[in-house]
Amino acid sequence: MITLTAGEIALLVGGDIHCDKDLLISKAPVFDSRLATPGSFFLALRGENRDGHDFVAQAYRLGSVFSLTTHVIDGPCIVVKDVIEAISIIAAFIRNQLKNLTVIGITGSQGKTSTKDLLAHMLGAVGPTVAPPESYNNDLGVPITLLECDERTRFCILEMGARHMGDIARLCEIARPNIGVVLTVGTAHLGEFGSREAIAKTKSELIQSLGETGIAILGTYDEFTPGMATLHKGEVLTFGEKSNIDIRGADVEIREGRPHFDLVTKAGRDAVGLRVIGAHQVANALAVAAVGTALSLPIELIASSLSTAEISSRWRMELVEVGGFLLINDAYNANPASMEAALRSLVLFAQERGGESWAFIGKMHELGESGPTASGDIGIIAQAIGIDHLVVINAPEYGVGDGPMQFHHIGSIAQAKQFIDHIAPGDVVLVKASRAEGFEVLAKEIENRWIEHEAVTP
Repeated sequence: MITLTAGEIALLVGGDIHCDKDLLISKAPVFDSRLATPGSFFLALRGENRDGHDFVAQAYRLGSVFSLTTHVIDGPCIVVKDVIEAISIIAAFIRNQLKNLTVIGITGSQGKTSTKDLLAHMLGAVGPTVAPPESYNNDLGVPITLLECDERTRFCILEMGARHMGDIARLCEIARPNIGVVLTVGTAHLGEFGSREAIAKTKSELIQSLGETGIAILGTYDEFTPGMATLHKGEVLTFGEKSNIDIRGADVEIREGRPHFDLVTKAGRDAVGLRVIGAHQVANALAVAAVGTALSLPIELIASSLSTAEISSRWRMELVEVGGFLLINDAYNANPASMEAALRSLVLFAQERGGESWAFIGKMHELGESGPTASGDIGIIAQAIGIDHLVVINAPEYGVGDGPMQFHHIGSIAQAKQFIDHIAPGDVVLVKASRAEGFEVLAKEIENRWIEHEAVTP
């Protein structure tokens, strides 16, 4: 963050200052008091279960210079009506000061975080790069990420999510992206938007925010995203696996669950061997290659960066191997497209290792009226692609008919643990559900059980 005084911040946000106006702020704010460091300031946010005002003393002890609050506290503070609105104002100001900063906004129904991780790896080799540590893609996460930037920062990568029409437009007013990436329009949050057309319109807010000098990067994996090109007067680059687009992946192969392909652009052709898991990662990698192309990076640098990058965010196709067991922990989130991709990756791993495939899956949230049908389709797909054991936890909508697949429906994660002892060395296990289901607990239980098994096995 560029250095500001408490007085300057109070003036920016129209707040009542209750601290020394000459206090210097040199680090981005934190909303978790445990993460406060000298030079930062603390955001006293009110949540459903906790009130940040109760933790200002802890933040101050750890070095927070003052707190941004909604009422006067016993300690240095700036009082505002709305902490989120205030932090957005500060972030917009910082963005306007950093004239040489290139901001890349990423949106899409799935793949944002994986694409962000791959892109951060590539751009980090070019210059100082800021990217959110997790899925910080909302009214809080985007401003906080921007505030990590200073005069030395060359690139800032922002995930942009939405639950309502206008959400992305509002984030773009703060961030003023130079490059906008739309990955795909799927069915995530369909229950809130009502139709894929409405989702597409919301995602297109990123493209509409770009000025004529901005660059739009559009996927070709659905019927809506390519059409967003008509909303932008500047440069447009497309990515995908068809022959008539700008950045494409040719001769795609999957080896040990990892995609390999030739990256083809106007600059030439170069081989890419991804370290990340799943065929769906090809699209994310091509989106990153399109950003690199837009920035005029050499194709050799783009290809080598993609071939050495790994996903740093937790619980996203994360591989855990203990002895002869392999666990695919994809517990962070789930929608129909990512669920199918994960199941297909599971089958490939099981085939290569010669063991059976076990899928522990749970509810996919926010699908609205399409939920039962979409979930039923996943059950059918699991049967068709050859999953050996489908363990469904508190989600009867996945029900399938007769077939060779062993189908188990149970009511809770606790009950799912009974199946762990039936998994044999060489088998591969997938754990996946929407974040609210808390399947990371199940993944950790499986891992711990296997560790215990290895410890007692002679």
